[in-house]
Amino acid sequence: MKTNPLLLGMLLILGFAEATAQEKRPLTLNEAISLATTQSNEAGLADTKTETSKYELETVKNNRYPSLKISGQYQRLTEANINSKVSFGGSEPAEGETTSSPKVNQLILGQASLSMPIFSGFKLKNSVKASENRYQAELLNAKNTKEQLAMNTVILYVNLYKAQQSVRLIQENLKSSQQRVKDFTAMEENGLIARNDLLKSQLQSSNIELSLEDAKRKVVTLNYQLGNLLKLPEGTQISPDDAIFEDSGFPKASINQNDALAGRSDLEALKWMQKASEANIKVAEGNYYPSVSLIGGYVAFNLKNVLEVNNAINFGVGVSYDLASIFKNGKDVKLARSQASETKQSADILTDRIKVEVQEAQENYALSLKQYKVYQEAIVQASENFRIVKDKYDNGLSDTNDLLEADVQELQAKLNEAFSKADIAQSYYELLSASGKLTDSFNITKN
Repeated sequence: MKTNPLLLGMLLILGFAEATAQEKRPLTLNEAISLATTQSNEAGLADTKTETSKYELETVKNNRYPSLKISGQYQRLTEANINSKVSFGGSEPAEGETTSSPKVNQLILGQASLSMPIFSGFKLKNSVKASENRYQAELLNAKNTKEQLAMNTVILYVNLYKAQQSVRLIQENLKSSQQRVKDFTAMEENGLIARNDLLKSQLQSSNIELSLEDAKRKVVTLNYQLGNLLKLPEGTQISPDDAIFEDSGFPKASINQNDALAGRSDLEALKWMQKASEANIKVAEGNYYPSVSLIGGYVAFNLKNVLEVNNAINFGVGVSYDLASIFKNGKDVKLARSQASETKQSADILTDRIKVEVQEAQENYALSLKQYKVYQEAIVQASENFRIVKDKYDNGLSDTNDLLEADVQELQAKLNEAFSKADIAQSYYELLSASGKLTDSFNITKN
Protein backbone atom coordinates (compact mmCIF):
# COMPACT_ATOMS: atom_id res chain seq x y z
CA MET A 1 0.00 0.00 0.00
CA LYS A 2 1.43 3.39 -1.02
CA THR A 3 1.31 6.29 1.38
CA ASN A 4 0.36 9.70 0.06
CA PRO A 5 3.33 11.99 0.88
CA LEU A 6 1.06 15.06 1.04
CA LEU A 7 -1.32 13.38 3.50
CA LEU A 8 1.59 12.18 5.61
CA GLY A 9 3.03 15.71 5.70
CA MET A 10 -0.30 17.17 6.78
CA LEU A 11 -0.62 14.61 9.57
CA LEU A 12 2.87 15.41 10.80
CA ILE A 13 2.11 19.14 10.76
CA LEU A 14 -1.16 18.62 12.65
CA GLY A 15 0.58 16.39 15.16
CA PHE A 16 3.28 18.97 15.73
CA ALA A 17 0.71 21.76 16.08
CA GLU A 18 -1.24 19.75 18.64
CA ALA A 19 1.90 18.98 20.61
CA THR A 20 2.86 22.64 20.55
CA ALA A 21 -0.62 23.74 21.62
CA GLN A 22 -0.44 21.37 24.61
CA GLU A 23 3.07 22.42 25.60
CA LYS A 24 3.77 22.07 29.30
CA ARG A 25 5.61 25.03 30.72
CA PRO A 26 7.20 24.99 34.17
CA LEU A 27 6.64 28.46 35.56
CA THR A 28 7.99 29.97 38.76
CA LEU A 29 5.93 32.50 40.64
CA ASN A 30 8.61 35.13 40.02
CA GLU A 31 8.33 34.56 36.25
CA ALA A 32 4.54 34.66 36.41
CA ILE A 33 4.50 38.00 38.24
CA SER A 34 7.12 39.43 35.88
CA LEU A 35 4.94 38.51 32.89
CA ALA A 36 1.79 39.88 34.54
CA THR A 37 3.40 43.26 35.27
CA THR A 38 4.91 43.65 31.81
CA GLN A 39 2.79 41.73 29.29
CA SER A 40 -0.80 41.96 30.54
CA ASN A 41 -3.30 44.41 29.06
CA GLU A 42 -3.81 46.03 32.45
CA ALA A 43 -0.09 46.73 32.84
CA GLY A 44 0.03 48.19 29.33
CA LEU A 45 -2.91 50.46 30.08
CA ALA A 46 -1.28 51.65 33.31
CA ASP A 47 1.91 52.55 31.44
CA THR A 48 -0.09 54.34 28.74
CA LYS A 49 -1.92 56.42 31.34
CA THR A 50 1.45 57.40 32.79
CA GLU A 51 2.67 58.49 29.37
CA THR A 52 -0.54 60.47 28.81
CA SER A 53 -0.07 62.27 32.11
CA LYS A 54 3.53 63.07 31.15
CA TYR A 55 2.43 64.61 27.86
CA GLU A 56 -0.25 66.62 29.66
CA LEU A 57 2.45 68.02 31.94
CA GLU A 58 4.62 68.99 28.97
CA THR A 59 1.61 70.64 27.31
CA VAL A 60 0.92 72.76 30.38
CA LYS A 61 4.59 73.76 30.58
CA ASN A 62 4.40 75.02 26.99
CA ASN A 63 1.97 77.74 28.11
CA ARG A 64 4.89 79.52 29.82
CA TYR A 65 6.66 80.14 26.52
CA PRO A 66 6.04 83.05 24.08
CA SER A 67 3.38 82.77 21.43
CA LEU A 68 4.60 83.74 17.94
CA LYS A 69 2.14 83.83 15.05
CA ILE A 70 2.87 84.57 11.40
CA SER A 71 0.19 85.04 8.76
CA GLY A 72 0.07 86.22 5.17
CA GLN A 73 -2.60 86.87 2.56
CA TYR A 74 -2.73 87.44 -1.15
CA GLN A 75 -6.09 88.36 -2.63
CA ARG A 76 -7.23 89.21 -6.14
CA LEU A 77 -9.83 91.95 -6.16
CA THR A 78 -12.53 92.95 -8.64
CA GLU A 79 -12.24 96.29 -10.43
CA ALA A 80 -13.29 98.42 -7.48
CA ASN A 81 -14.48 102.03 -7.77
CA ILE A 82 -12.60 104.06 -5.17
CA ASN A 83 -13.45 107.69 -4.36
CA SER A 84 -10.73 109.17 -2.21
CA LYS A 85 -10.27 112.62 -0.75
CA VAL A 86 -6.52 112.05 -0.89
CA SER A 87 -4.70 113.23 -3.99
CA PHE A 88 -2.59 110.51 -5.48
CA GLY A 89 -0.66 113.17 -7.45
CA GLY A 90 0.57 114.88 -4.29
CA SER A 91 -1.88 117.89 -4.19
CA GLU A 92 -5.12 118.29 -2.32
CA PRO A 93 -8.30 118.10 -4.39
CA ALA A 94 -10.46 121.20 -4.64
CA GLU A 95 -13.53 121.45 -2.48
CA GLY A 96 -16.33 119.33 -3.84
CA GLU A 97 -13.99 117.49 -6.18
CA THR A 98 -12.90 113.86 -5.98
CA THR A 99 -9.86 112.21 -7.39
CA SER A 100 -10.00 109.73 -10.17
CA SER A 101 -10.41 106.10 -9.11
CA PRO A 102 -7.16 104.11 -9.26
CA LYS A 103 -7.12 100.59 -10.62
CA VAL A 104 -7.16 98.26 -7.59
CA ASN A 105 -7.10 94.51 -8.23
CA GLN A 106 -4.89 92.91 -5.56
CA LEU A 107 -4.12 92.96 -1.84
CA ILE A 108 -0.99 91.66 -0.11
CA LEU A 109 -0.87 91.48 3.69
CA GLY A 110 1.78 90.00 5.99
CA GLN A 111 1.66 89.98 9.80
CA ALA A 112 3.71 88.66 12.72
CA SER A 113 2.63 88.91 16.35
CA LEU A 114 4.46 87.97 19.56
CA SER A 115 2.97 87.60 23.04
CA MET A 116 5.00 86.76 26.16
CA PRO A 117 3.14 86.17 29.44
CA ILE A 118 4.66 88.06 32.38
CA PHE A 119 2.07 87.76 35.12
CA SER A 120 -1.19 85.85 35.24
CA GLY A 121 -2.01 85.71 38.92
CA PHE A 122 0.42 82.79 39.36
CA LYS A 123 -1.94 80.60 37.34
CA LEU A 124 0.77 79.28 35.02
CA LYS A 125 3.08 78.41 37.89
CA ASN A 126 0.37 76.63 39.85
CA SER A 127 -1.02 74.89 36.76
CA VAL A 128 2.42 73.39 36.12
CA LYS A 129 2.67 72.38 39.78
CA ALA A 130 -0.75 70.72 39.67
CA SER A 131 0.18 68.81 36.51
CA GLU A 132 3.46 67.67 38.05
CA ASN A 133 1.60 66.36 41.09
CA ARG A 134 -0.92 64.55 38.89
CA TYR A 135 1.94 62.96 36.96
CA GLN A 136 3.50 61.70 40.19
CA ALA A 137 0.11 60.35 41.24
CA GLU A 138 -0.26 58.53 37.92
CA LEU A 139 3.17 56.94 38.34
CA LEU A 140 2.08 55.62 41.73
CA ASN A 141 -1.28 54.49 40.33
CA ALA A 142 0.60 52.46 37.73
CA LYS A 143 2.71 50.92 40.48
CA ASN A 144 -0.41 50.08 42.47
CA THR A 145 -2.02 48.52 39.39
CA LYS A 146 0.99 46.25 39.03
CA GLU A 147 0.83 45.38 42.73
CA GLN A 148 -2.78 44.29 42.23
CA LEU A 149 -1.82 42.34 39.11
CA ALA A 150 0.90 40.60 41.09
CA MET A 151 -1.60 39.65 43.81
CA ASN A 152 -4.13 38.38 41.25
CA THR A 153 -1.34 36.30 39.71
CA VAL A 154 -0.47 34.83 43.11
CA ILE A 155 -4.10 33.87 43.73
CA LEU A 156 -4.48 32.18 40.32
CA TYR A 157 -1.09 30.49 40.68
CA VAL A 158 -1.93 29.12 44.14
CA ASN A 159 -5.41 28.00 43.11
CA LEU A 160 -3.96 26.22 40.07
CA TYR A 161 -1.50 24.40 42.31
CA LYS A 162 -4.34 23.39 44.67
CA ALA A 163 -6.45 22.15 41.76
CA GLN A 164 -3.56 20.09 40.36
CA GLN A 165 -2.87 18.62 43.79
CA SER A 166 -6.55 17.72 44.05
CA VAL A 167 -6.36 15.85 40.74
CA ARG A 168 -3.24 13.96 41.84
CA LEU A 169 -4.60 12.93 45.24
CA ILE A 170 -8.08 12.05 43.96
CA GLN A 171 -6.56 9.94 41.17
CA GLU A 172 -4.56 7.99 43.76
CA ASN A 173 -7.65 7.52 45.87
CA LEU A 174 -9.68 6.48 42.81
CA LYS A 175 -7.20 3.71 42.03
CA SER A 176 -7.60 2.36 45.58
CA SER A 177 -11.38 2.69 45.33
CA GLN A 178 -11.52 0.85 41.99
CA GLN A 179 -9.33 -1.92 43.38
CA ARG A 180 -11.66 -2.18 46.37
CA VAL A 181 -14.62 -2.53 44.00
CA LYS A 182 -12.84 -5.40 42.23
CA ASP A 183 -12.10 -7.09 45.54
CA PHE A 184 -15.65 -6.60 46.77
CA THR A 185 -17.05 -7.92 43.50
CA ALA A 186 -15.07 -11.13 43.89
CA MET A 187 -16.08 -11.43 47.53
CA GLU A 188 -19.73 -10.86 46.69
CA GLU A 189 -19.61 -13.52 44.00
CA ASN A 190 -18.20 -15.94 46.57
CA GLY A 191 -20.84 -14.99 49.11
CA LEU A 192 -18.38 -13.43 51.54
CA ILE A 193 -20.09 -10.01 51.68
CA ALA A 194 -23.58 -8.75 51.08
CA ARG A 195 -24.42 -7.13 47.74
CA ASN A 196 -25.28 -3.96 49.63
CA ASP A 197 -21.62 -3.60 50.67
CA LEU A 198 -20.54 -3.94 47.04
CA LEU A 199 -23.01 -1.26 46.00
CA LYS A 200 -21.69 1.08 48.69
CA SER A 201 -18.13 0.71 47.41
CA GLN A 202 -19.28 1.22 43.82
CA LEU A 203 -21.21 4.34 44.82
CA GLN A 204 -18.17 5.74 46.59
CA SER A 205 -16.02 5.05 43.51
CA SER A 206 -18.54 6.85 41.31
CA ASN A 207 -18.52 9.86 43.63
CA ILE A 208 -14.73 9.95 43.53
CA GLU A 209 -14.84 9.91 39.72
CA LEU A 210 -17.20 12.89 39.77
CA SER A 211 -14.89 14.71 42.17
CA LEU A 212 -11.96 13.97 39.85
CA GLU A 213 -13.77 15.39 36.83
CA ASP A 214 -14.67 18.52 38.78
CA ALA A 215 -11.03 18.93 39.86
CA LYS A 216 -9.88 18.55 36.25
CA ARG A 217 -12.38 21.21 35.21
CA LYS A 218 -10.94 23.58 37.78
CA VAL A 219 -7.42 22.90 36.49
CA VAL A 220 -8.42 23.73 32.90
CA THR A 221 -10.31 26.88 33.95
CA LEU A 222 -7.56 28.25 36.20
CA ASN A 223 -4.85 27.33 33.70
CA TYR A 224 -6.69 29.29 31.00
CA GLN A 225 -7.26 32.30 33.25
CA LEU A 226 -3.62 32.46 34.31
CA GLY A 227 -2.33 31.90 30.78
CA ASN A 228 -4.63 34.61 29.44
CA LEU A 229 -3.46 37.07 32.10
CA LEU A 230 0.20 36.34 31.32
CA LYS A 231 -0.39 36.35 27.54
CA LEU A 232 1.03 32.86 27.09
CA PRO A 233 0.39 30.92 23.87
CA GLU A 234 -3.06 29.36 23.64
CA GLY A 235 -3.13 25.88 25.13
CA THR A 236 -0.02 26.21 27.28
CA GLN A 237 -0.23 23.93 30.31
CA ILE A 238 1.33 25.69 33.28
CA SER A 239 3.25 23.69 35.87
CA PRO A 240 3.61 25.67 39.12
CA ASP A 241 6.87 25.39 41.03
CA ASP A 242 6.35 23.20 44.09
CA ALA A 243 9.35 24.76 45.88
CA ILE A 244 7.46 27.84 47.05
CA PHE A 245 4.90 25.65 48.82
CA GLU A 246 7.42 23.96 51.12
CA ASP A 247 6.64 24.54 54.79
CA SER A 248 10.14 25.96 55.43
CA GLY A 249 9.80 28.67 52.81
CA PHE A 250 7.85 31.27 54.77
CA PRO A 251 9.09 33.11 57.86
CA LYS A 252 7.09 34.41 60.74
CA ALA A 253 6.29 37.84 59.36
CA SER A 254 5.07 40.92 61.17
CA ILE A 255 4.44 44.23 59.41
CA ASN A 256 4.38 47.54 61.22
CA GLN A 257 1.33 49.60 60.23
CA ASN A 258 3.37 52.76 59.74
CA ASP A 259 5.70 50.89 57.37
CA ALA A 260 2.67 49.56 55.51
CA LEU A 261 1.19 53.05 55.16
CA ALA A 262 4.51 54.34 53.82
CA GLY A 263 4.75 51.49 51.32
CA ARG A 264 1.26 51.67 49.82
CA SER A 265 1.46 53.32 46.41
CA ASP A 266 -2.32 53.86 46.20
CA LEU A 267 -2.21 55.97 49.37
CA GLU A 268 0.80 57.91 48.11
CA ALA A 269 -1.03 58.52 44.82
CA LEU A 270 -3.96 60.05 46.71
CA LYS A 271 -1.57 62.30 48.64
CA TRP A 272 -0.10 63.59 45.37
CA MET A 273 -3.61 64.15 44.04
CA GLN A 274 -4.35 66.14 47.19
CA LYS A 275 -1.33 68.34 46.44
CA ALA A 276 -2.61 68.78 42.89
CA SER A 277 -6.01 69.82 44.26
CA GLU A 278 -4.39 72.39 46.53
CA ALA A 279 -2.51 73.80 43.52
CA ASN A 280 -5.81 73.98 41.64
CA ILE A 281 -7.20 76.18 44.43
CA LYS A 282 -4.39 78.66 43.74
CA VAL A 283 -5.11 78.44 40.02
CA ALA A 284 -8.74 79.37 40.66
CA GLU A 285 -7.73 82.21 42.98
CA GLY A 286 -5.42 83.52 40.24
CA ASN A 287 -8.47 84.66 38.27
CA TYR A 288 -8.84 87.51 40.75
CA TYR A 289 -5.67 89.07 39.32
CA PRO A 290 -5.10 90.80 35.96
CA SER A 291 -2.98 89.23 33.23
CA VAL A 292 0.06 91.13 31.98
CA SER A 293 2.08 90.25 28.89
CA LEU A 294 4.65 91.71 26.53
CA ILE A 295 3.32 92.14 23.01
CA GLY A 296 4.95 92.96 19.72
CA GLY A 297 4.16 92.76 16.03
CA TYR A 298 5.10 93.50 12.45
CA VAL A 299 2.82 94.43 9.55
CA ALA A 300 3.49 94.68 5.81
CA PHE A 301 0.57 95.89 3.67
CA ASN A 302 0.14 96.55 -0.04
CA LEU A 303 -3.13 97.59 -1.67
CA LYS A 304 -2.12 98.02 -5.28
CA ASN A 305 -2.12 101.60 -6.56
CA VAL A 306 -3.62 102.79 -3.24
CA LEU A 307 -1.47 102.16 -0.16
CA GLU A 308 1.76 100.43 0.76
CA VAL A 309 3.06 99.98 4.33
CA ASN A 310 6.46 98.46 5.23
CA ASN A 311 8.35 97.91 8.49
CA ALA A 312 5.36 98.71 10.68
CA ILE A 313 6.75 97.35 13.96
CA ASN A 314 4.90 97.66 17.24
CA PHE A 315 5.68 96.60 20.79
CA GLY A 316 4.40 97.26 24.28
CA VAL A 317 2.63 95.82 27.29
CA GLY A 318 -0.82 94.29 27.31
CA VAL A 319 -3.07 94.15 30.35
CA SER A 320 -6.38 92.32 30.58
CA TYR A 321 -8.78 91.81 33.44
CA ASP A 322 -12.12 90.09 33.53
CA LEU A 323 -14.28 92.25 35.79
CA ALA A 324 -16.93 89.54 35.96
CA SER A 325 -14.46 87.28 37.77
CA ILE A 326 -14.97 89.40 40.89
CA PHE A 327 -18.47 87.98 41.11
CA LYS A 328 -18.16 84.62 39.30
CA ASN A 329 -14.81 83.29 40.45
CA GLY A 330 -15.88 82.67 44.03
CA LYS A 331 -17.75 79.55 42.93
CA ASP A 332 -14.68 78.23 41.11
CA VAL A 333 -12.57 78.69 44.23
CA LYS A 334 -15.16 76.94 46.40
CA LEU A 335 -15.32 74.07 43.88
CA ALA A 336 -11.53 73.66 43.94
CA ARG A 337 -11.49 73.70 47.74
CA SER A 338 -14.28 71.14 47.90
CA GLN A 339 -12.40 68.85 45.50
CA ALA A 340 -9.27 69.15 47.64
CA SER A 341 -11.30 68.28 50.74
CA GLU A 342 -12.81 65.30 48.95
CA THR A 343 -9.37 63.99 48.04
CA LYS A 344 -8.16 64.37 51.63
CA GLN A 345 -11.17 62.48 52.96
CA SER A 346 -10.55 59.70 50.43
CA ALA A 347 -6.95 59.45 51.68
CA ASP A 348 -8.18 59.24 55.28
CA ILE A 349 -10.63 56.47 54.39
CA LEU A 350 -7.93 54.53 52.54
CA THR A 351 -5.56 54.93 55.51
CA ASP A 352 -8.11 53.27 57.82
CA ARG A 353 -8.74 50.54 55.26
CA ILE A 354 -5.02 49.78 54.93
CA LYS A 355 -4.69 49.44 58.70
CA VAL A 356 -7.54 46.92 58.71
CA GLU A 357 -6.07 45.03 55.73
CA VAL A 358 -2.64 44.75 57.40
CA GLN A 359 -4.09 43.55 60.69
CA GLU A 360 -6.34 41.02 58.95
CA ALA A 361 -3.50 39.79 56.71
CA GLN A 362 -1.24 39.24 59.73
CA GLU A 363 -3.94 37.25 61.53
CA ASN A 364 -4.66 35.16 58.43
CA TYR A 365 -0.99 34.35 57.95
CA ALA A 366 -0.56 33.36 61.61
CA LEU A 367 -3.69 31.19 61.36
CA SER A 368 -2.47 29.45 58.19
CA LEU A 369 0.80 28.50 59.91
CA LYS A 370 -1.11 27.02 62.86
CA GLN A 371 -3.56 25.20 60.57
CA TYR A 372 -0.71 23.55 58.68
CA LYS A 373 0.67 22.03 61.88
CA VAL A 374 -2.78 20.71 62.76
CA TYR A 375 -3.29 19.23 59.27
CA GLN A 376 0.13 17.57 59.43
CA GLU A 377 -0.99 15.81 62.61
CA ALA A 378 -4.39 15.07 61.11
CA ILE A 379 -2.93 13.27 58.09
CA VAL A 380 -0.93 10.98 60.38
CA GLN A 381 -4.03 10.33 62.48
CA ALA A 382 -6.25 9.69 59.44
CA SER A 383 -3.74 7.25 57.90
CA GLU A 384 -3.40 5.36 61.17
CA ASN A 385 -7.18 5.34 61.61
CA PHE A 386 -7.67 3.87 58.12
CA ARG A 387 -5.05 1.18 58.82
CA ILE A 388 -6.78 0.19 62.07
CA VAL A 389 -10.26 0.19 60.53
CA LYS A 390 -8.94 -1.86 57.58
CA ASP A 391 -7.49 -4.45 59.95
CA LYS A 392 -10.74 -4.60 61.88
CA TYR A 393 -12.72 -4.95 58.64
CA ASP A 394 -10.48 -7.76 57.45
CA ASN A 395 -11.09 -9.49 60.78
CA GLY A 396 -14.82 -8.88 60.71
CA LEU A 397 -14.75 -6.37 63.57
CA SER A 398 -16.05 -3.37 61.60
CA ASP A 399 -18.45 -2.92 58.73
CA THR A 400 -18.18 -1.45 55.23
CA ASN A 401 -19.48 1.94 56.34
CA ASP A 402 -16.58 2.33 58.78
CA LEU A 403 -14.07 1.36 56.12
CA LEU A 404 -15.41 3.73 53.48
CA GLU A 405 -15.71 6.57 55.98
CA ALA A 406 -12.10 6.08 57.10
CA ASP A 407 -11.02 6.14 53.46
CA VAL A 408 -12.82 9.44 52.87
CA GLN A 409 -11.32 10.91 56.02
CA GLU A 410 -7.81 9.98 54.89
CA LEU A 411 -8.36 11.57 51.47
CA GLN A 412 -9.75 14.72 53.05
CA ALA A 413 -6.77 14.92 55.42
CA LYS A 414 -4.34 14.67 52.48
CA LEU A 415 -6.25 17.37 50.59
CA ASN A 416 -6.32 19.64 53.65
CA GLU A 417 -2.57 19.25 54.13
CA ALA A 418 -1.83 20.07 50.47
CA PHE A 419 -4.23 23.04 50.48
CA SER A 420 -2.81 24.30 53.75
CA LYS A 421 0.68 24.66 52.27
CA ALA A 422 -0.82 26.66 49.41
CA ASP A 423 -2.83 28.79 51.84
CA ILE A 424 0.37 29.67 53.72
CA ALA A 425 1.91 30.93 50.48
CA GLN A 426 -1.16 32.96 49.54
CA SER A 427 -1.63 34.52 52.99
CA TYR A 428 2.09 35.40 53.13
CA TYR A 429 1.91 37.24 49.81
CA GLU A 430 -1.37 38.86 50.83
CA LEU A 431 0.48 40.26 53.84
CA LEU A 432 3.20 41.63 51.56
CA SER A 433 0.54 43.08 49.25
CA ALA A 434 -1.24 44.78 52.16
CA SER A 435 2.04 46.50 53.03
CA GLY A 436 2.77 47.45 49.40
CA LYS A 437 5.90 45.29 49.17
CA LEU A 438 4.75 42.39 46.97
CA THR A 439 6.48 43.26 43.70
CA ASP A 440 9.55 44.49 45.60
CA SER A 441 9.88 41.05 47.20
CA PHE A 442 10.23 39.53 43.72
CA ASN A 443 12.64 42.22 42.47
CA ILE A 444 10.24 43.10 39.69
CA THR A 445 11.44 46.05 37.63
CA LYS A 446 8.80 48.79 37.42
CA ASN A 447 8.42 51.33 34.67
